[in-house]
This record gives sequence, structure tokens and C-alpha cells, in this order.
Amino acid sequence: MPAPNKIISRSPMVTSATVLSALSALSVSSVLLTAPAALAAPVPSAAPPARMSTVGGARLGLPGTQVDLGDGAPVLPKDLSARSWIVADAESGAVLAAHNAHWRLPPASTLKMLFADTVLPKFPRTQTHKVTPADLADVGAGSSLVGIKEKETYTVHDLWLGVFLRSGNDAVHVLSAMNGGIKPTVDDMNAHAQELQALDTSVMSPDGYDAKGQVSSAYDLTLFARSGMQKKDFREYCSTVRASFPGETKKNKKGKTSRGSFEIQNTNRLLSGDYDVSVYQGIAGVKNGNTTHAGATFTGVAERDGRVLLVTVMNPEKKDHNEVYKETAKLFDWGFAALDKARPVGELVPPRSAAEAKSRPGAKPSAGRADGGSSPAAEASASVRNGSTGVGIALGVAGGALVLLAAGVFLVNRRWPLPDLMRRRTRP
Repeated sequence: MPAPNKIISRSPMVTSATVLSALSALSVSSVLLTAPAALAAPVPSAAPPARMSTVGGARLGLPGTQVDLGDGAPVLPKDLSARSWIVADAESGAVLAAHNAHWRLPPASTLKMLFADTVLPKFPRTQTHKVTPADLADVGAGSSLVGIKEKETYTVHDLWLGVFLRSGNDAVHVLSAMNGGIKPTVDDMNAHAQELQALDTSVMSPDGYDAKGQVSSAYDLTLFARSGMQKKDFREYCSTVRASFPGETKKNKKGKTSRGSFEIQNTNRLLSGDYDVSVYQGIAGVKNGNTTHAGATFTGVAERDGRVLLVTVMNPEKKDHNEVYKETAKLFDWGFAALDKARPVGELVPPRSAAEAKSRPGAKPSAGRADGGSSPAAEASASVRNGSTGVGIALGVAGGALVLLAAGVFLVNRRWPLPDLMRRRTRP
């Protein structure tokens, strides 16, 4: 079934082309989330609605590809097959190009970005929790797991590593139990989505497991990433390549107990690499996902020459292995080449509270954080000066960090802690 026309403008002329959009099965990695058909959400339609949300600009509500190529701007890659995608400047919020940006689709585990942005600030990383059977009772069949065991104790830090690196639904459910349960956590996430003006999103399950009515969009997922990257811990977890995770307590023949650990690796292939995908230079997260009905989904953030881009890709129809990462890398390459050349077709909107505060007479930005603490930029700088590191990677300071200031002005300071390992490695 043909998708609506692609709308590409190069001043002063406007050209259009037709692209195909169809739902197809994708090759998926065994470590990623897969929901059985009997429990999964209905398959979404093969074509986007004729009209969608206009949050961020009228053009973002139109079906098809939206891009305005200025002088010297490169053309978009011609072999993109994703049902929806978006390329945005993380600093300014300018949307450089988009394809069905507001199409409401199953998000898979990319929804964990919203989960983390909502729940992560509630518990200190050193807090511990002993897992009960009830904590894991409702983990969906076929879920991706980090390997949490009942009656074992984990730190909050351990649990978040499980969420970000292994996309562990078991870790999500334990953190949700700490937050009062699945329903309160879902309610919190929906409320936070509204605050971020992510109006395409409806959360039914905090882990992204296929569920009836659970949808998001490339636009909303990008908002979640942009908001999450303001948080120091979020930035650390999503950029961690590998880490040590606590194992199961065992008792030897003499009755002495011991607890070992095992290594976990990030399933974001632009961060960790694979046989057919190179580590993307400057990559710093954020989250991947895959379910039966969502297909492969991914939101990434990368820095080059002091500029930071966010790219979200949802459900490529091509069946090639790691296709979602391949298309993301192509869009990153295009976006960095098109910066300051392609005219924006929309914007990433600020949170409601920031927009409302900015509109109030006499509002002035402040250099501090609303919670009275130091800004993420200052924390990052102090971390580097003190020689502290993240788990499995060294964190440096480069690019730009998103800061929500006390006066409610959504700004970006050019202080973004990126993994040194990623910055040093180049793509073949």
C-alpha cells in the first residue's frame, strides 16, 4: 500500500516523490523484547493518518517526509525504509527533517526512556532492595531479562544498569514495585509525558511490552531522550557499554555463601558494535527496542565538532540484520552534514512548565537548578576534575548538555559528558 507523498522542498522549488510504507517482519536479536502474538497489541495500520498532531509545527503533522533543503544541503539517504523517523538538533530543538513524525506506533523498549526519566530521580543509586516474588510476578512472557533473582538484594544502580544495558523488563518491574507498583508507575509516566508535551504517547506497561493501546511516536521518543539526557545518571547509564552485574548467591558444601557477578553489554549496537555495524563516532546513547508489533525502534544521540543530534527511527521495513542502526547512522551522517544548511521543518517543544514560565512577564533565566543543586554541566565538570568515572567507560566533557533552568527556560549549555571511548574511535 503506497504511503502518502514525500514532501521535500529545495528553495525556491518544491519536489515530491512517492515512497512505499508497509508492515513487515524484522530480523531481531534474541536479547531483545518479543511479545507472543496472543498477548500483543493489534497490528497498526500500514499507512499513517492523513492528519496527525501538529505539536512542534504544522509540517510535522503531515504524512510523508518533511525536509527543506537550503543551499549546499545534502539530499536525504534514498534507501530509508522506516515507518517513522526524525532528525533534530539537540541544542536548539530544531527538527532538520522528519518522516511521519507524529505517527502513533508501538514503541517497544524505547519507552524505557520515559520510564527512566520519570522514576530515576526518585531513588538514590546506593539504595538497596531485596526482590520478592511479587516484584517479578507480571513480567511478560518472552521479555528481555537481565537475570534478577528472587530473594537477592540489588542496588538501584544495579537495577538501572539492567534497564539500560540489557533492556531488562525484570529490572523495570522491580523498580516499579519500589515506586508503588505497576499502575502508579504507569500513571506517573503518563503524567510526565503530558508535562513534556508528548501527546502521542499512551503508556500501558512501563517496560514497553506490547499492550493494547500502548503507543508513542518518533517525535515523543525524541522528547523523552532530550529530557532524560539532562540527568547525569541517565547520561551515564545510557552511554555505558558494559558493566558487572550481581549474580546469584550460592552455598558451598561447607555452608559458606558467596555471590559472584557476570558481565552485561549494551544492546545498542551503535554504542557496542556488531559484526555488521560499526560503533558510531561520538555516540552517547540512548535506547533501543524490539517487539513483535513495534518492530525495531531506536533513539540515539551523537556529538560531532561540538554539535549534538538526536535521531529516532521506528520500524524499518527492510529485513536486514541491524537495519534500525544502519538507518540511524545514515540519518546521523546526513544531519551533521545538513546542520546550518537545511531549514528547520519544526521544533522540539519545551515541557509545559518551562513554556508557561517563559511566557510569564518578568521571567528571567537562572544559572542554578530548580531543585537547588548544581547544574548537570557543573556536575559533569566536577566529575571530570575529580577523576570519577562511569561503569565500564570513562566520561569526558564535550558537546552540549540540556539544562532545564529554575525560571523555566529550556536551554542547552555546551557541556555534555560523552564517553571518551566513543569519541576516540572512528568508523571504518
